[in-house]
Amino acid sequence: MKKAPGKAHRTGLTLMQLFEMFPDETEASKWFESIYWEDGRKCGKCHSENTREVKSRKPMPYWCKDCRSYFSVKTGTVLANSNVPLRKWAIAIYLCLTSLKSVSSMKLHRDIGVSQPTAWFMLHRIREAWSNEPAEEFDGPVEVDETYMGGKRKNMSNSKRKELTGRGPVGKTAVVGAKDRASNEVRAQVVASTDSRTLVGFVEENTSKGAIVYTDDSPSYNRLSTMFNKYIHESVKHSVGEYVRMQAHTNGVESFWSMLKRAHKGTFHKISPKHLNRYVQEFAGKHNIRELGTIGQMRDTVLRLVGRNLLHRRLVSDNGLSSMSRS
Repeated sequence: MKKAPGKAHRTGLTLMQLFEMFPDETEASKWFESIYWEDGRKCGKCHSENTREVKSRKPMPYWCKDCRSYFSVKTGTVLANSNVPLRKWAIAIYLCLTSLKSVSSMKLHRDIGVSQPTAWFMLHRIREAWSNEPAEEFDGPVEVDETYMGGKRKNMSNSKRKELTGRGPVGKTAVVGAKDRASNEVRAQVVASTDSRTLVGFVEENTSKGAIVYTDDSPSYNRLSTMFNKYIHESVKHSVGEYVRMQAHTNGVESFWSMLKRAHKGTFHKISPKHLNRYVQEFAGKHNIRELGTIGQMRDTVLRLVGRNLLHRRLVSDNGLSSMSRS
């Protein structure tokens, strides 16, 4: 039989199989417990194994004899204090992972029967699985590029347009990214500026000494060419229509930008600068586990939720960026 295009070698999971996996809350709880407590049940607060089951307390069905507190499989994870059933969490994680351009909170609230605000908060809690964390530097070759999100002038009011001066990315939010060709891994983040200090700093933070770094001909990367003792820098001159020269190009990271922007336009429609970095981390994180089968991706995501926490007040608190959505 002819092989299907794309990632056909991965083991998928159909919707029918998903509902057979999670027919009720009991089976969903067992699945989460099998991931979090593979070597035996542990307290989510003090990590003690000295625990027992308490059948009379359904929300918190276990008791820790050491820290003397009730807990559940949600305790110590980003799902803690959530009243949403684990079955709905499992389905939400599946939909987020298997939808190439992700899933909007409006669609999720209809699909699993929760309110839109609850669905919105659930998706941001899932995104915590891919939030920035220390990682090994790329050995290279590494492609580095930046892009700009939102803020189209044609979508702004006349008063807002008058506030903007200049051309191109004025009024948009900058995102810088790097892709390691050897591992195919991507890292990206929202940045306040695309000056040399910011972009070269991003390269230094994520790239090993001695690596080959490919960029476009933005002047902000020029300093890389003077760092002979650290990097081998080559650039392609996009300004004169050069996009590939031998091995020098940024096509890989630009492909990542294409997916991110298609999700922006096709799924979310509008994303505020305040929360943009969370969406960027979602797509970078999902890109980096895309070689796994669907169940493997779900398990990886669920494991990453351990030790994390996201309170609603922290999510909506001021982070210095605009909360006005941009199309």
